[in-house]
Amino acid sequence: MYRGLTVGVAIPALDEAASIGSVVGDLKDLRNDDGSAVIDDIVVCDNGSRDATGTCATEAGARVVREARKGYGSACLAAIAELERTDVVLFTDADHAFHASQACRLLDGIAGGADLVIGSRALGGMDPGAMSATQVFGNRLATALVRWLWGQSVTDLGPYRAIRTQALSSLAMRDATFGWTVEMQVKAIQHALQIVEVPVDTRVRIGKSKISGTVRGVLGAGFGILSMIAKLRWQQGNKTPRLQGRRV
Repeated sequence: MYRGLTVGVAIPALDEAASIGSVVGDLKDLRNDDGSAVIDDIVVCDNGSRDATGTCATEAGARVVREARKGYGSACLAAIAELERTDVVLFTDADHAFHASQACRLLDGIAGGADLVIGSRALGGMDPGAMSATQVFGNRLATALVRWLWGQSVTDLGPYRAIRTQALSSLAMRDATFGWTVEMQVKAIQHALQIVEVPVDTRVRIGKSKISGTVRGVLGAGFGILSMIAKLRWQQGNKTPRLQGRRV
């Protein structure tokens, strides 16, 4: 529990045996000033790993659910469904690119009144090689489209994020692929949720990236994100955006 809010963590994972134990362990080590645990529940979704991802996650203290249907969004949905009832859902990646200690920045935003808090890599520090040039370009293109189409101040589609459970339920998330993150942000705009960005630092991930590590990964992620933006805009039609976001 953090500042009176129960916190559950959802972690999608595919072949991340080398890193998932550290990710889960770091989260479980987070403590409040009184020594109590910040995180109440951690669920790792093993999305068809061919290594010992599930075993390593279990040994580190997480609960593991397995999802045969491949896709980042599929794994997130499966993890959410398995979480105990909490006030806040925190999403992070299994590759150790993010600092668990900075989760409190996201949770502070929720405790301060936000519905959705995005950990922005663009606003934080980034180690050399933490993101490929293609990833940086794609992120800038997608956020520019969101700003243009919805008038929302967006700097990142980062996967390190926290959202109130009630708000998440209202969004009716559906995407099974890499369009998941932008679906959440755009639907949050459409639902007039309070959105905040906070800076988070990014380090070089452990292991090979499923996105930047292959041409197929780059093209698949790009298509998923851009097609989701187009789909959501088409569904909305010419409605005027109802929310201008803010940063802290």
